[in-house]
Amino acid sequence: MVSGYNEMISVIIPTLNEEASIEATLRAIKQQADIFEIIVVDGGSRDRTREIAGRYAKVVQGKSGRANQMNAGAGHAAGEILLFLHADTILPQGALGKIPDALTRPGVAAGSFSLRFDTPHPFLRFLTFFTRFSWWWARYGDQGLFLKKKTFDAVGGFKDISIMEDVDIIRRLKRQGRLYIIKDPVTTSARRYLGKGIYRQHILNVFLFTAYFCGMPPEKLKKWYDDNR
Repeated sequence: MVSGYNEMISVIIPTLNEEASIEATLRAIKQQADIFEIIVVDGGSRDRTREIAGRYAKVVQGKSGRANQMNAGAGHAAGEILLFLHADTILPQGALGKIPDALTRPGVAAGSFSLRFDTPHPFLRFLTFFTRFSWWWARYGDQGLFLKKKTFDAVGGFKDISIMEDVDIIRRLKRQGRLYIIKDPVTTSARRYLGKGIYRQHILNVFLFTAYFCGMPPEKLKKWYDDNR
């Protein structure tokens, strides 16, 4: 694949029963005209996720849990740059080509994309408006976190926690430098919001975020989250 830079990007996608969405995500990556590899880390899917992913990517088995799976993917990665992507998040055309430039900007430790949902609801558009800015509290895991592998190793990767692993690593990365936001948005599924109810899901997210920053252990947060899904 043709690229204007020499650094390979390893795209790491944790999965668990994602047969409905994984193919569209992988196809969007394959359309990128850049140097990359795709690593799908499956946490024990019982559907056709691994079969579908195997057509497009290297598939490895990881211990279930998003943090564990992403760390496992980083361990298999050959690229100098890592991009962690959710299984239901679609990259815009040309997205990978903008990552190396973003990471060479002064003081940048990591970055992500702005976000939009695949459902045109006014409240969801309101939420995603804030993802255009590099505020740490406005980061979603769906936005695709990218950083140099050496930076990932320097902060110790993702902590082995069952929830809020993305918020945790971003807090640690902020000590290394600033976060850069690529304005071209990724498109992610609104299925959680539609399944539970948009406003109810938002209230749940706000509670989880607040409780985490007030010191509630991630294990208790995860149990509360599971009980209220």
